Amino acid sequence: MAEPPERPTGPGQRAKPYRIEGYAIISSDGMIADAASAFPTALIFDADKQYYERELDRVDAVIQGRNSYESQANSPRRRRLVLTRKIAALAPDPDHPNSFLWNPAGASLDDACVALGLAAGTLGVVGGTQVFDLFLEIGYDAFHLSRASKVKLPGGPPVFSRVGSGRSPEDVLAKAGLSPGPSQILDEAHGVTLVNWTRKAAG
Repeated sequence: MAEPPERPTGPGQRAKPYRIEGYAIISSDGMIADAASAFPTALIFDADKQYYERELDRVDAVIQGRNSYESQANSPRRRRLVLTRKIAALAPDPDHPNSFLWNPAGASLDDACVALGLAAGTLGVVGGTQVFDLFLEIGYDAFHLSRASKVKLPGGPPVFSRVGSGRSPEDVLAKAGLSPGPSQILDEAHGVTLVNWTRKAAG
């Protein structure tokens, strides 16, 4: 008998209508960075960059870890939440005027969004691993997974901490209740594909 999908718990009891979408490009072995936890040039492809920028331009706020910043033309204008344990709950981000620092242990997602001036909208989660893990528990509505099939990053951090020991990122997303759409080719020469995983609407 198949195991039931993992469901949102704890902080995932969202009262307000936020749509949560994740974005990641991974290596063939499921990593989002190299062994030094740095984002490598090996995962940079023009088609994926263009897709990523278009997507972040449409979300209402970006959610990231301290080391995840997309450095695009519109990045300074984006509202964002930066996850950190260095504060108790919420505080303005001194490095980015449209951002708040957020410790999920001290403030709910709803509280953090209210601090940004959002009562509803789409939240784009861009990593790293601990941030992607947190929103597995909160519950993704969609996860946009690009894969560079010709790149390997041994020793790097995985997109989800549950990846490994025979468990792929796709296995983790399926276990979390998401279903894959068709594979789209972003860069045929470099073997870069995109699959949009979505949660089936409750009927």
